[in-house]
Amino acid sequence: MLQTIQLTFFTGVLILLSLCIIACLIAAIKGPSLGDRMVAANMTGTLTIIAICVLAWHLNEGWLVDVALIYAMLSFIAVVVLTKIFIGSYKSGSEEDEDDPQ
Repeated sequence: MLQTIQLTFFTGVLILLSLCIIACLIAAIKGPSLGDRMVAANMTGTLTIIAICVLAWHLNEGWLVDVALIYAMLSFIAVVVLTKIFIGSYKSGSEEDEDDPQ
């Protein structure tokens, strides 16, 4: 009885997480600005980490938590690199505005 409830709960959680990941991917593609796209990409990574942890709990596999930790580190590095690129493009755009007095 309890295993059936747990199976239903974990299945529901994983379906909900996958729907949220799809919504974040759509927001990352269609986002109105580069900043919104970066936030959506970061949220996709976070939701993926949560899904891996839920799956690890459901399957009783400890090694999946290690995979989630590695994915978290890679996601953090990706966000730092994207932020650096975003700041660089923002600064270059503001320098062009200063050089063009009109």
